[in-house]
Amino acid sequence: MTAIAAQAAPQAPRHSAQPYSPAHAYAAAPSRRFERVAVSSIFGDPMDRRTWSAAPYNVASCLQKLGIAVEGIHSGGTRGERGLLALHYMMTGYGRPHSSEAVLRLDSARRKAAERLAETARRRRIRHILHTGTLDLPPVDREDGVKHYLYCDQTWALSLAHRTDLSDYSQRAVDSFEESERAALDSVEHIFTFGHYVRDHMIAHYGLPPEKVTAVGSGMGQIEPYDQPKDYSRPHLLFVAKHLFVAKGGNLLVEAFRIAQAERPDLLLNIVGDPASAGHVATHPGIHFHPHLPWRELQRLYRVSSLLAQPMLNDPWGQVYLEALLSRTPVIGLRRNGLPEIVENGQHGFLVEDADPQALASTILDALSDPQRLTEMGWSGQQHVLQTYSWDAVANRIAFG
Repeated sequence: MTAIAAQAAPQAPRHSAQPYSPAHAYAAAPSRRFERVAVSSIFGDPMDRRTWSAAPYNVASCLQKLGIAVEGIHSGGTRGERGLLALHYMMTGYGRPHSSEAVLRLDSARRKAAERLAETARRRRIRHILHTGTLDLPPVDREDGVKHYLYCDQTWALSLAHRTDLSDYSQRAVDSFEESERAALDSVEHIFTFGHYVRDHMIAHYGLPPEKVTAVGSGMGQIEPYDQPKDYSRPHLLFVAKHLFVAKGGNLLVEAFRIAQAERPDLLLNIVGDPASAGHVATHPGIHFHPHLPWRELQRLYRVSSLLAQPMLNDPWGQVYLEALLSRTPVIGLRRNGLPEIVENGQHGFLVEDADPQALASTILDALSDPQRLTEMGWSGQQHVLQTYSWDAVANRIAFG
């Protein structure tokens, strides 16, 4: 197939506009939830792009475009405080903490973060707080009339199904953190989730009223839509992991790639990761490792790749999937967490049932065997992303939903 032929794709279906009626003309404009709000994050300054893949920054920026005054609050503590909390973690009988996340899930850690957040909000006279995660909840200032909201991509209970570090947690810790999560979710005015699957889980597992939880999606980073000719006959794969190489499926993919390349020697895999991940990628023909790239170069790799092969073991959503689809690059991943929703159960990508190298290799070979199918998936995936996911839409749903 030529590059020009590969660009051809079906025309988007035309949707008829909603018929006009006097009721629409005189309907009252929806009121905003707040005119001023603080966005909080326990992992860093929420107004900094480096915090939580820039999700807090993007939400805050788009709320500001709506005329809402937004301030950021970092609710995390010092390294010394985390050291004391780690000691408390062991004294509580939870074992030895293997990550900062484990320490921050302690009831005492949550309370310290909530108190720090409440004090900052009180000093700034803030009455509405949008949390980007549950680790600075439940709130300690509800009696003061402060309203709390939550924007999140997962829950503790959902993470247990595929956590790669689950063996590091004692059963006592698992049960305690579940109780804390339940209390956090019960304590807020409204919850906004990335995916519908998270919303459904919160209602079914935690018993939250459906009217309290709204799926609002997410947006993307700086990747721009691609509309130029694209040749899907070239078997070029891409994998992107700025951190957590193993948890994002890097080792699984490398093993699968070796199996697939034995059958198709022309396969090429570009891996983008932090320099520390290079040790996971032994010298192998066909695998090119790139330390952190400038954004424009990463965008170029999205555009020249035929497939994003990203078998993430336990990522609740995956901005990388959206960025690939925006570039008209279909994706391959595991049938878990947010990916089935993002690709509409296989319309814009390929879902592998188990984290098995042979199954992944077979799916890669099958996907690359039909460039025309990739062409159609790339086009439909881009349309789906453009119509469904944007930070402006997220902000609107949070402010007015």
